Amino acid sequence: MPDQKKIALVTGAGTGIGRAVALALGKASYQLVLTGRRKEVLDEVAQEAGAGAVAIPADLNDPTSVAALFAAIKAQFGRLDVLFNNAGTNAPAINLEDLSFAQWKAVIDTNLSGVFLCTQEAFRIMKDQSPRGGRIINNGSVSATAPRPNSAPYTASKHGVLGLTKSTALDGRKYDIACGQIDIGNTETPMAAKMKSGVLQPDLSTKVEPTFDVAHVADAVVYMAGLPLDANVLTMTVMATKMPFVGRG
Repeated sequence: MPDQKKIALVTGAGTGIGRAVALALGKASYQLVLTGRRKEVLDEVAQEAGAGAVAIPADLNDPTSVAALFAAIKAQFGRLDVLFNNAGTNAPAINLEDLSFAQWKAVIDTNLSGVFLCTQEAFRIMKDQSPRGGRIINNGSVSATAPRPNSAPYTASKHGVLGLTKSTALDGRKYDIACGQIDIGNTETPMAAKMKSGVLQPDLSTKVEPTFDVAHVADAVVYMAGLPLDANVLTMTVMATKMPFVGRG
């Protein structure tokens, strides 16, 4: 199948980073599969991407729903070449002791368990397809390295993603599956809008922080996705140059 487009699945593809990456991959001639919870939003991105982009809604917290998503991809396209594990959520920025278990669990379920479930299903397809193998790219965060105040669930989930990325990179070797992670700091998305009005700092002051165009994140993911399987970006940090990350705290 030398002339077949590479098949790329983007999770959380309806908005923000997921949308930007999906459109960039589509422009780079990947056959897109877009997933997330809201079909109407996914359909809008699929229409914008064109070139046969397919929207398949799924609940990434539900193993049955995730299995059905990957079964649909295999049935329609016969293979999967790239998985961008992007879907994520956050908890309110409140004191650690005031978080409910439900708030904690919602973040861990989506940001970590959802990545695991998608990775597991991707392995099952990629290890048996011909040509064998594929690439998994996880959306980490600069919070995989250093936390913000009042971010215990998110920070714990992203530290977990970093460990999962390394384990996936190791366990994927025998199947020609490469895995890497992109850690993003303050890119311009609706989630980062609060940066412009000021966010809590480690010294408990509130400061405005710089952001940068999400197109640069999309370009970075396209670069990672396009590498041959004998080369891999294990971790990459793309951040606003002057954000308080290096030396944070």
